[in-house]
Amino acid sequence: MNILIVGGTGFLGWHAAQEFLRRGHRISVLGLPPVPVEGLLPAGTQVHLADLCQLSDSAVRALLGGSDGVVFAAGADDRVVPPAPAYPFFQRANVEACVRLFRLAREAGIQRGVLLGSYFAHFDRIWPELKLAERHPYIRSRGEQEEQSLRATMPHLQLVILELPYVFGSMPGRVPLWSPLIQYVRSSRVLLYPKGGTNMIAVQHVGEAIVGAIERGRGGERYLVGDENLKWTDFLSRLSLLAAGKRKPVITIPTFLFRLKMQSVARRHKSSGKESGLDPAAFTKLMTANTFFDPGPSRRALGYGQGGLDGALRDTVAACPHDLQTSFW
Repeated sequence: MNILIVGGTGFLGWHAAQEFLRRGHRISVLGLPPVPVEGLLPAGTQVHLADLCQLSDSAVRALLGGSDGVVFAAGADDRVVPPAPAYPFFQRANVEACVRLFRLAREAGIQRGVLLGSYFAHFDRIWPELKLAERHPYIRSRGEQEEQSLRATMPHLQLVILELPYVFGSMPGRVPLWSPLIQYVRSSRVLLYPKGGTNMIAVQHVGEAIVGAIERGRGGERYLVGDENLKWTDFLSRLSLLAAGKRKPVITIPTFLFRLKMQSVARRHKSSGKESGLDPAAFTKLMTANTFFDPGPSRRALGYGQGGLDGALRDTVAACPHDLQTSFW
């Protein structure tokens, strides 16, 4: 098939591109300039460097021409802290851009699409008492992204949604978003972290899941894609061995102290005229929960692999410079 990957020069999109090519598909890519490194994609690959939000409908239709499927691997990450209020920023990046792309793809007669979403949308559905969409602009944008994209496409374009947890690995030319955490693990003798845990996956398997979604995913389905469920203490212990050469002690912070720290982060954002996509104080409840799930159903449906998390963590660590000045807490 011919596949257009929007965000194909980014972390997830690039790994999807490698897997599409490995399986014999043809790809074209839309990504933000500049390309992180020369030779990022094989010679002959059509690489278009532009901001999707700045392109006219006719320009997007031209990019979609001849495609059998389209992948949206773009948008704004939850670690971005835009000027207050935050929601309009996330709405433009994660909702408007995505819905417009898939609407134009449907109008062009494209029949397969994949949207890379967040597992926060899943927990918003199953834990309504936390009011996640109401309290967190980023999570609200992810839920609306899914709902509006499905309404804009189905049944003519079979849209498959992948809800992703924490993803680890590396790619050429980019410093991982996990760099502040890696620097913290390297520099601190004792690691302080809240209780709870989450699901994690190696990026190579995310790439496999994306291709599996195009090849065999069921339109209208939301797949929870992941691998290992890990307590934060176990995760930090493994990460410290890879980042610092030894397992460092991990002390669980009492939840009330963690909440106080997050409240101070919120005040700092407010004083600088900014607002996080994840409200720091309210996020305490989600961060200290066990955001675990069973990836078995999606793995069987999409055919992606499992394991290799230590290798992905090792790649993440290796891609984070030692002298990068970042702050974690």
